[in-house]
Parts: sequence; structure tokens; C-alpha cells
Amino acid sequence: MRIGLLTEGGYPYATGEARLWCDRLVRGLPQHEFELYALSRSAEQEERGRVVLPEHVTRVWTAPLWAPADDGRTYSRRERRRFADCFGDLVRGICAGESGPFATGLYGLAELAREQGGLYAALRSEAAVRAVESACRAPGARRPVQRAQVADLLDFVDELERLLRPLSLDWYEDLREVDVCHAAAGGIAALPGLLAKRFFGVPLLVTEYGVQLRAHYLEHAADAPPGTGGPGGAPRPAVRALLAAFHMRLATEIYAQADLLTPGNAHARRWQERCGATRDRLRTVYPGMEADRFATVGEDPECGDPDTLVWVGRIEPAKDLIALLHAFAEVRRAVPDSRLRIFATAAVPDYLADCRSLAAQLFPDEAADAVTVGENPVTFEEIGGPEAPSSADAYGSGRVVVLSSVIEGFPINLAEAMFCGRATVSTDVGAVCEVIGGTGLVVPPRNPRALADACLSLLRDPERALRLGAAARARAQELFTVEQNVAAFREIYLRLLAGGSTRPEGGVPFEQPPEARVPGHWTSPTWASPTTAPTVPSPTGFPTTTTTTEATV
Repeated sequence: MRIGLLTEGGYPYATGEARLWCDRLVRGLPQHEFELYALSRSAEQEERGRVVLPEHVTRVWTAPLWAPADDGRTYSRRERRRFADCFGDLVRGICAGESGPFATGLYGLAELAREQGGLYAALRSEAAVRAVESACRAPGARRPVQRAQVADLLDFVDELERLLRPLSLDWYEDLREVDVCHAAAGGIAALPGLLAKRFFGVPLLVTEYGVQLRAHYLEHAADAPPGTGGPGGAPRPAVRALLAAFHMRLATEIYAQADLLTPGNAHARRWQERCGATRDRLRTVYPGMEADRFATVGEDPECGDPDTLVWVGRIEPAKDLIALLHAFAEVRRAVPDSRLRIFATAAVPDYLADCRSLAAQLFPDEAADAVTVGENPVTFEEIGGPEAPSSADAYGSGRVVVLSSVIEGFPINLAEAMFCGRATVSTDVGAVCEVIGGTGLVVPPRNPRALADACLSLLRDPERALRLGAAARARAQELFTVEQNVAAFREIYLRLLAGGSTRPEGGVPFEQPPEARVPGHWTSPTWASPTTAPTVPSPTGFPTTTTTTEATV
């Protein structure tokens, strides 16, 4: 079977989202042939290189979303009228919140790009700005977008051109040959698969471990300080409303057209259902993690200091370490020997400084006598340091792991603590209750007193903490391993093929055997390296890179 794996800002690059689970999925299914279609988000991501790919990855197509894509293409008068009609439908659907015009405009622009070349110049033209202005002022447009000014229109058109760049890619003749398109995320990553489904009937599978629409809302939260709309600044309210409407309409269309949606948890599933996904096309598939990395700690539940609380994760406002520090102040008064060790995988510098300052105020350095150096019961450490070379060592440094977040999707760090056999105290956000399933304590978010009481109940009852830790490890090994994840997708791929062909030309899966197509160019000399082709302008003017593996026939 040939699988077209679609990613944005992740696999096969060495950094980014979905990198680990995509790599585990590909390596876990060596009987299938994978073709990767990756959108990169920054030059830095591309400079850091890619992961080593297995042999059954036969082709890699990449395209940047961050680089200018001016193809120099100009349209004739007839083509300009056609563009104006399609783009007008698209922005009318965005401004009025209507899925019908949005889908008509989106597919119309895709057909135009497929027939005539890239859309860069057209999407940045004065006609495009005037079309957005007309849609914002039209009856039925939503109130936030009616207030858009000229600067807002220019910023939105600039961002919309970047979001619609996948329409101009030259991937689709290759995507029509795959048996299943598997998008590793929703949003822009799934757009090439949506077009392959529309034009060629290729089955589309969309996996969302973090809902892209939700991520967009959180990134551009309403309480973010308004900026100039330029790089590094939060967009103005009108631009924020237009972008949110675009992502909402795109998510609705993807959920309506996908053959199967695989959310990573019930929290993501509820988001998809609210956006129009039907339950008969939804199947929850939990992310898979390597249990072996935590086996040493998990098999020794009594390792670690019984009076130590452990927190692991990225230090940022959404993790609410401020509430955790206030909760630990209550714990410290009740259990004077208790400690709190905070292990950072990454950090927002300003928020980290605020947390350190608060910890210094709440817990002045303590010393046993007049000549001993004082120590603070709260420590800020990094994963990879001498005290914690790995995340497993960090979890194993205490008996109780705490999660104090106010915003979470799927709590990866909580699942890792469960693999380590640790008792957990968590806030009731995101998919936390679904993950722990009764094997840990859950308290309301933003409630330091409740968090402190839960931590004290486990510190004062070590046997209960051991029982909860053992139950948590058993649950994690049952639900969150790589093996269960790979087995689920193996069955899903077969199910999609068994559903029958929807290709317009009446083709069937496996109509052409893999041996009928040799990756690479027939005119390439025998001594030329077949592994990497240079980045060159595509026929549509959009720069892409293709990598193929050598075939022997």
C-alpha cells in the first residue's frame, strides 16, 4: 500500500510538532510504502535538517510556507475574472460564516492554480484587497469584520496568501497515485489531502492530537495585546476575526470531506463534533509513547524521595506555576521536609523569571545553622543536567508528580509519569481525566488550596501513592504504547481501502503495482545521486524540493 503522509512544521524535520509519532508510525509499518509531503514553517527548521528516514520512505516533497513565492505569473483578462469570482466566493464565505461559498471558492482557486499556475500575484493584488473589503462591508458580514480598516485588509490578504500556498504546489499529480492520504494534523497540513480527495477521489485520513482550530484560538487569544499586525505582534481585532473565520471554515470543510478522523482524545473529539464531524467517521486513537524509556523507573516504584513533589514540562503561563508555588507554600507549612523540584523542558524567559522571583519570596533560603549555606526547597532544573539526564530520571526523583495547567490538550508529561509508576495530582483541564482514568487525584484549575490538599493526602499516605502509581503504570501500558498506536493505524488503512474506490475515473486501489513506477527522472545518468534533488522552481513557480530513494528493477 502507498501512503501519502502530509505534515506541516514537523516530520521529517528534526524539530516541530508530530515529529515523534509520525516517525514511530512510519517505522512501525515497514510493509507499506510511504511518501512524505511536508510544509516547513521557517528557515531555521530547514537548517536543522531532517531525521534519518527508513528505506520504505520512497519520496519526500517539501515546500516552505515562510519563503516568498512570487512566480511572476500574470493572468489574462478572462483568468482575472475567473479569479475574482472564485476569490469573491471564498472571502464571502469567510466574512459571512457560510461553508457553501467558502468551499466553492476554495476549489475554484485550486482548479485555477492547477490549470494556469501559481496564485501569488493574484492573491496579493489590489483586486484581492477590494474583494475582501467588499465582503466585509456586505450585508450579513459578521460585526467584527465590518470594522476592518485598510491596514487590516492588507494584513489579512498577506496572511491569506501564505495560508493558500498549498493550492499552488505541484504535488497533486503524485498524490493522485497514492492509496491513502494521511494528514498528520488538521488545518493547512490537510489542505493538499483535501484537494486530492476532491479532484482524484483519494481517501483522506486526518489525525489530530492537538486540534489546529483550538491552537489558533489560543495563539491569538482575545486578551492578547494588539500589535501592528507585523511579525512578532498580535494581530488587530479585525484581522484576528478574519483569520479565525478562515480557520473555522477550513476545519469545517476538512471534517465534512475526510473519510475518517482520528482524534487523539475525547477532548479533541468534542471539538471536531462541534465543527460538524459526524460520529460515524470518528475514531479515537491515543498517541503512542516508548514505554521502554521509563521501564527502569517504572519497575522500581519505591525509588525517589517520598517527600518530594515533581513537576516536568515547558515553563509558560498556561502551566500556571504561580498557583503551584502558592500551593506548595501550604504543603511546606504542613510537611516541613517537603521539596518541590521543577524540571523544565523549555521555558518562556520572562515567565521563568517571575516564577523564580516568587519562589524566592515565598521560600527564603533555609540553613541548618549559622555556618551552613542556605537552600531553597524549590529548585528549577533542566532535563539533561547532571541531576536528571533524562525525563525518566526527573520523574523518578520523587513519588508524586504534579500538573497545575489551566490549558492542556493531551497531557504527554502526565502519561510519561504514569509509565514511571508515579502517583499524580492534576488539574481538571483538557484530556486529563480521560488519561488518568481514576489512577490519580484531580482538582479544579486555579485553586492552590485544593492542589495543596491533594498533594498532602499523598505525601501523608505513601502506600496509597504506591497503589495509585502501580495502577497508573498498568493503564499507560494498556493504552498509550507505540504498539497500540501502530496497530490501530494498520487496521484503519485497511479499512479505508476496503471501503471501495471513490476515484472519478473509476480506478481501484493497487491498480498499478509499485514496480510500475520508478522514483526519479528517466533522463538522470546512472552515476547521478538519486537521493536528493536540488531545490528548483516548480512548474507552478512555487519552490519545492523532492527526495527519492533508489529503486532496483
